[in-house]
Amino acid sequence: MASVKLSNVWKMYGQTEAVRDLNLTCADGEFLCVLGPSGCGKSSTLRMLAGLEHISAGDIYFGDKRVNDLPPKDRDIAMVFENYALYPHKTVYENIANSLRLRRMDKALIDQKVKKAAAMLEIEPLLDRRPAELSGGQKQRTAIGRAIVREPQLFLFDEPIAHLDAKLRAHMRGELKIMQRDLGTTMIYVTHDQLEALSMADHVAVMHEGVLQQFGTPHEIYSQPVNEWVAGFIGEPPMNFVDCEMVEEGGSLCLTHPHFTQVLTEAQAAIVRAKDPAGQRQVRLGVRPDEIAVLAEALDEGIKARVLVTEPLGGDMLVDLALGDSKLLAKTKPDFAGQRGDECSLTFDRNRWHVFDRASGLAYF
Repeated sequence: MASVKLSNVWKMYGQTEAVRDLNLTCADGEFLCVLGPSGCGKSSTLRMLAGLEHISAGDIYFGDKRVNDLPPKDRDIAMVFENYALYPHKTVYENIANSLRLRRMDKALIDQKVKKAAAMLEIEPLLDRRPAELSGGQKQRTAIGRAIVREPQLFLFDEPIAHLDAKLRAHMRGELKIMQRDLGTTMIYVTHDQLEALSMADHVAVMHEGVLQQFGTPHEIYSQPVNEWVAGFIGEPPMNFVDCEMVEEGGSLCLTHPHFTQVLTEAQAAIVRAKDPAGQRQVRLGVRPDEIAVLAEALDEGIKARVLVTEPLGGDMLVDLALGDSKLLAKTKPDFAGQRGDECSLTFDRNRWHVFDRASGLAYF
């Protein structure tokens, strides 16, 4: 097994900067997810790790070994792609065993490794089938099995379950996490799906337009976003944003909006004053839908809003709300009784909201 380090890595396609000055470390035996939308540089990063793309600048290390100039075959990695890349004329057994046979490994050892991988992935009954006889999930397990038997020091996964149906994706997330824990192998997993990243990874690297935005545990990424872009990208349903001004009132620091005034906690006010002593604070309040309590009646002590539409989700109810010219989305209990056009009352969870500088997008807290 090996740790992975990217030091000041750049990737240029002509004049286009696909990856810009990337510094990233994945510890030995860790599950790291590189997360971001299409075009953010995550797949280019993975391909540079695999040796499939030339590094424009910077260094990549596997352990203490610099691998910039090593060809893919000498990097001791196994890569799993989204499209499986199985040989259609070969059985599941033959597809998994193929790389071992190319190494001229002993037949008995090949058989042992293939059957062990098949047992781990629960595809033992499928070993005599060909890819055309398999479901999408079975094909993906076969592709993963082919990688497992190589026993590499590093697994690279390029959105391997992106096109599977929702139920199968949920199942495969659990399977991949169990597999990584059982093998103890370093794994770097690229995805645009935040649910995959937050549910599977030890650490998440969030990228946007070729730049690493934030690196941390899934909890840190979700609960302590460093900027407005990360806060809006992470979380489903997405975070609500409302433009406010931050002013001093009676010794307290308050968020003011045409339809409400909210007082920051003392700890939050101290953070803001320390970061911005000048006090020119045009800010954006960020509140997640499940941090908004909504009552189907207009109370004097609440923030008054109007129901636009309700969206039942079984165990939850999403409520689209109008707050003056702003729109908010709240998640509440499924028995919410408000109807389109009704007045309602809102309260925000002050301990879990976020405030961002409107100009820079950086988080105060």
